[in-house]
Amino acid sequence: MLGPGCLEITEILLIPERQIATFAHPAEEEFARLLDFYGVPWEYEPRTFVLTRDDDGGLKSAFAPDFYLPQEDMYVELTTMSQRQISRKNRKIRQFKENYPGLKIQLLNRRHLHSLMAKYGIPLEQVAHTD
Repeated sequence: MLGPGCLEITEILLIPERQIATFAHPAEEEFARLLDFYGVPWEYEPRTFVLTRDDDGGLKSAFAPDFYLPQEDMYVELTTMSQRQISRKNRKIRQFKENYPGLKIQLLNRRHLHSLMAKYGIPLEQVAHTD
């Protein structure tokens, strides 16, 4: 018997474990919240891929996509840079596709992000214009 003001627990609710991540940019956090809202499993920067090596085999450049969506078996990279400044990201995406042709990746730029945020009611001011 429980004392006054105590509730008896009659069933245990299992709450899925939330991934704890420290995001590099507010847009990444908003994207994660959108995925969570729709129940889409995701991993934040789970893997770094070698893009190029120097003549001695040392690492020259690498790429860690922002998200991995296991149900889609796809990586997602977000960018909020202006269109004229995303050539570096496009080069990394191109190298990623060349080095790992069996893996899927999608680049979402500022326009895509703004469209998603507006569609799902997330204020656009939360998506900054830097990367």
